[in-house]
Amino acid sequence: MPETTSQTPLRVALLGCGVVGSQVALGILANPIDLAARVGAPLELVGIAVRRPDAEYDPRIPRELFTTDVVELAGRADIVVELMGGIEPARTAILRALESGAAVVTANKALLAERGPELFEAADAAGVDLSYEAAVAGAIPIIRPIRESLAGDHVRRILGIVNGTTNFVLDKMTTEGLELDQAVKEAQALGFAEADPTADVDGFDAASKAAILASLAFHTRVSINDVAREGIRSVTAADVAWAQKTGHVIKLLAVAEVIGPVDDGEISVRVHPALVPADHPLAAVRGAFNAVFVEADGAGPLMFYGQGAGGRPTASAVLGDVVSAARRRLTGGKGLRESKDQAFPVLPAAAAIARYQLRLDVDDRPGVLAQVAGLLADHGVSIDTVRQAPSQGDVAHLLITTHAAREASLAATVDAVARLEPVRDVVSVLRVEGA
Repeated sequence: MPETTSQTPLRVALLGCGVVGSQVALGILANPIDLAARVGAPLELVGIAVRRPDAEYDPRIPRELFTTDVVELAGRADIVVELMGGIEPARTAILRALESGAAVVTANKALLAERGPELFEAADAAGVDLSYEAAVAGAIPIIRPIRESLAGDHVRRILGIVNGTTNFVLDKMTTEGLELDQAVKEAQALGFAEADPTADVDGFDAASKAAILASLAFHTRVSINDVAREGIRSVTAADVAWAQKTGHVIKLLAVAEVIGPVDDGEISVRVHPALVPADHPLAAVRGAFNAVFVEADGAGPLMFYGQGAGGRPTASAVLGDVVSAARRRLTGGKGLRESKDQAFPVLPAAAAIARYQLRLDVDDRPGVLAQVAGLLADHGVSIDTVRQAPSQGDVAHLLITTHAAREASLAATVDAVARLEPVRDVVSVLRVEGA
């Protein structure tokens, strides 16, 4: 075992002792020798901020470490680990830590997506680290590869399954034919979904992560307000079954891409359910796992896959950031500054490029398909494929996949199709990604 280079411990303050926080605390308390060898100095856990000190916590964590004074604790450490979530008091505590010269490690994707620029500027002004590997995709190392390993490349596109709850739900719908509400209840019973699944099912969690990934990949400040968001509430078991018939699976995707020249383009950032071809690597991501698919000019396609949530996997990413921050503190170095030099314009949702798959119920009579195709052409939307299911009585079922077009044109086309006299119902509209 290598000897440590310093006997003066680095003080670590932990803000939050929930599922992830408790695992981080145990990781520091149970492995002092290993961590000291990796860092070059001992790590001393000097306090844990909790909202309710009388609540039940892991009995292996000394209760004398607990405090309710979050901001005070944040001001007396060398490294502050923020795992409370939410905007306040996390924001105030992080700013206090940075002002006092502490390095900060956080997994708070909502705070980074909403107030990231303020925090990065405070970290730069103080000359300290702000690390957040665990904020996106849990244990999967994705932040550091995009920020550092691909720093000399041009990232063109990111497709991410970054919410384990929705991936579990959609996987259950695919493999067992469940409706959405049934799959959500199963996810809740297994602890994959909260009692109120809104943040997951409506795409808020994925949108926060999309903003973080886009900011890193395109060296542009992107907030959650820049992310076009659509959740999975409208996805039905019939949609999933049709997807399988056409060689696709449905995934909730975080999409960030450059549209136009890499040095003078625009970026589109969005979250929505999408049809993914069955032979695409993301189609094979099952259960509550996460995956991020990156396309770069030099490196080509890259896939990052693993546990996207859970106490121990996420704590692994947090502790990795803690060790890296501690090493830099000992050597006097500093992590990478916020990169915002490109400042691509972020396209509004209507200007994004997409492909649609429309499922229509229409009158089963000659000329209807020609009428629908003519209307699409009038709106500048061309058809890629058409499929017709066996008719039921006097109703025909059409499945139309378009070529790529602007979202505004596609949305206007769908509205116009819905008003056609022979169209009885626009049953579903799904985007196609990864083709």
